[in-house]
Amino acid sequence: MRRQTATCGAAPAGSSRSLRLDPLSLPVRFDAHDPRADGYTRQIELHRERVVLRRAVRGMQMAINVRVSDFTGVALRGSDEAQTLVLVHRDPSLSVPLLVSADGDELTEAWAIWSEIFALPQLDEGARKSAPRRRRANAIRARRPKFLMRRRTAMARELPVHRAEREIIARN
Repeated sequence: MRRQTATCGAAPAGSSRSLRLDPLSLPVRFDAHDPRADGYTRQIELHRERVVLRRAVRGMQMAINVRVSDFTGVALRGSDEAQTLVLVHRDPSLSVPLLVSADGDELTEAWAIWSEIFALPQLDEGARKSAPRRRRANAIRARRPKFLMRRRTAMARELPVHRAEREIIARN
């Protein structure tokens, strides 16, 4: 496993350098900010076909191995002064920052390169709409006919009471 130089990975304390990974020198190992992890950092190994996220939560060490094809795309996030290029996953805690910069030309060039290397689409975060809510897959739902699900439940029917009639009982 090759490591990138200290100027490329996470910025050391007191450094004014921002996160800047080279897409042409994979695999890469670097540290990123994680608000849920112990020490607020997680270690990320970025390969062409997989991403390994290592962190400790309340003393429990964990390593999460995610295929690159499981990510939804490469997106540009942030405000005008500092934008971030992010490898986006459906679970926001698994998203990986790739580049932090204020230079728009550098960001668009890197956006295209990262998207091509991972064979993922470039996502426009500003135009993103929320997906319609999906019905839950439920084991019981498959066993019940759908027309019964739409039918209203009726009150329990009262049995008729015949008063002043003689009861006929059949006996052997």
